[in-house]
Formats: sequence, structure tokens, C-alpha cells
Amino acid sequence: MDRVECIVIGAGVIGLAVARRLAESGVEVLVLERAEAIGTETSSRNSEVIHAGLYYPPGSLKARLCLRGREMLYQFAAENGVPHRRCGKLIVATSPEQAAALEGIAVRAAECGADDLRPLTAAQAQAMEPALACTGALLSPSTGIIDSHALMLALLGHAEDRGAALALNTAFTGARVVPDGFEVDTTGADGAYTLGCRLLVNAAGLRASDVARAIDGLDPAQVPQTHFARGSYFALPGRPAFSRLIYPVPEPGGLGVHLTLDLGGNMRFGPDVEWIESIDYRVNAARAGHFEAEVRRYWPALPTGALVPTYCGIRPKLSGPGEPAADFRIDGPAVHGVPGLVNLLGIESPGLTSSLAIADEVAARLI
Repeated sequence: MDRVECIVIGAGVIGLAVARRLAESGVEVLVLERAEAIGTETSSRNSEVIHAGLYYPPGSLKARLCLRGREMLYQFAAENGVPHRRCGKLIVATSPEQAAALEGIAVRAAECGADDLRPLTAAQAQAMEPALACTGALLSPSTGIIDSHALMLALLGHAEDRGAALALNTAFTGARVVPDGFEVDTTGADGAYTLGCRLLVNAAGLRASDVARAIDGLDPAQVPQTHFARGSYFALPGRPAFSRLIYPVPEPGGLGVHLTLDLGGNMRFGPDVEWIESIDYRVNAARAGHFEAEVRRYWPALPTGALVPTYCGIRPKLSGPGEPAADFRIDGPAVHGVPGLVNLLGIESPGLTSSLAIADEVAARLI
């Protein structure tokens, strides 16, 4: 049986960041990816926002890794020519009743260490963004946007330069815990194949719980259920009406239908929150009316019928509808008792922002 020191399952931004980090530490790494290209699911179906770390419970992995990952990501992007921009964002209240929610965001952000938020009156916010309607706002100067595909290509390049390898069109089908590590079953164009490895990292995103359940020797009680929250995006062609990202006060399950910009300056709106039972990337064009109503709360001049459906993404969440938001899970041997195994579970937003910091956490649990 062929062997490699470490197998990483999944070539999204998290799997690639982990592969880079381990390869830099001298670990021989093979990344398995079931699709024909890197980052075809959650990593490329999001807002491409570099989050500032404002919304998460103090002390949580999301809070800590987002804040640290944000600065790591800006530095990595600058050093490696990854297109990005620290454009800032406004979090807006659209009624007097939301003033307390804005204040709560500012307090929580400061408790997490994100201490650069600036409260604005409605007049101050509208002076920055004349098209905006609000009763108050918070300015987050640390928020930015990034080209997620260019980021993944840079991470892959770093990993390969340090000896890592990528196997596309290669699906993980199961694994067994053995005395010297793991036997990993795969299938691809050339049929079924089994590889041995000492270290195994499950970075399978939407399928991370399924992958964990397929590891013979891991206690099934250590594997949580993954819930799917689909978020659709709509775009508005033409000249942008805003120069910063605009976020409403968060809603259950997500951050509301916000306005983001791509690096070309184009406006897109989303995601909403739609709980689904299975992976389905169809955008429901009928939701345009809902989007218009949500966007008009902070942009009343949105033209009627102008929104165009574009794409959707799915968040792998460890909490279901009506449940408190769950934290990331980075389960290493100290949690589940299997030497050499790390399961990355519930890595939704702010996973892109946190990717480099998550990779450091994985390395700490393995080496």
C-alpha cells in the first residue's frame, strides 16, 4: 500500500490553508478533492468578505480565529499579490428600535478585541453614503473584500512549492484507524484505491460530518449533525450606488441581506437564509421580491425589478433553525481520542477570513 504522511480531505480554502501550513512544517501532504477543481462549493459561493470579527461570542473560536485570521489574511494577500481591498463597511439600524442592537454589536465586538468600530449618527453615515437610509450606524474600517479564487490559487501554489500534492476528481469513500495511522479509501477515474497515512485532516466542508461518520474507529457520538442553510445572491448591473459594504442588523441564522461589492465595484446582495435538507444550488428567482423589500430598508431608491439572480452558497451549520448559533469545531485527538485525526466541523462564516488561523490551530493539534 502506498503511504503519505498526511492526507487532507477537501480542497476548499480551509483544506488548502491547512495543506500549506503543514507543508511549511515539513509534513508530506496529499489533498483529496472530489470535484474537478479547487474550491467549487462553499469557498467560492460566498460574499468574499474579510470580516472584522464583530458578531461572535467572546472567547469563541469564531471570535478568536476571525480576529487573528483577518490580519493574517491581509498580510498574506499583500505579500502574494492576491487582489483585495480594505473598503470598510457600515452596519446600519433602519428603525429607532434597532439602536440597542447596534450598541450590543459594538459592546460584543470590543469584548472580542475588535476595538475599531465607530458609532455614527444617521447624518454622519449619510454623509459617507448619500444613498443610504438609516437611523444610526457603526463604521467598521477593518472589513474588506478579497478574490477568493486567487487566494486559493496562492495557497495551493505555496503548498505545492513545499512538496504538497493535489488529487482532483478523487473522492474519499471511507477510512479505518490502524496502529500506524489510517487506511484511506478513495475512488477516481482509475477506480478504487487505498492509501495509508499517519495524519488525517477532514476539511470536507458541507460533507465533513459524512466524512467523519465514514472513519471506522471514530466514536459516532463525536460527530454532530450538519444543517444546511442556503443563501442566495442577487446582483444589480450598472454603476454602484455605494462605496462601502452595507450590512443591516443581523437576523437569525445569518447577517441579513447585505450589500457587498466585488473588486470590480459591482453590487451584489445577499445572502438570505433558507434552510434546506440536501445540497441544492438552484437560486429561487421568486425570492427577488423578498430581497427588494429587505434592501429598500437601507436603500429606498433600489429600482423595482432590477435585481438579477446570480448564485447561491450553502453554510454547513452545527445549529438548526431556531437554535443558538454554534461555534466552529476543530476536533483533534484531545477531543475524540484518535491520534493523528482532526475533524473540522461547522466551518461556515467567517471561515474564509479565519482560514490561515484555522490552519495554525490544526497544525498545533497535530504537530
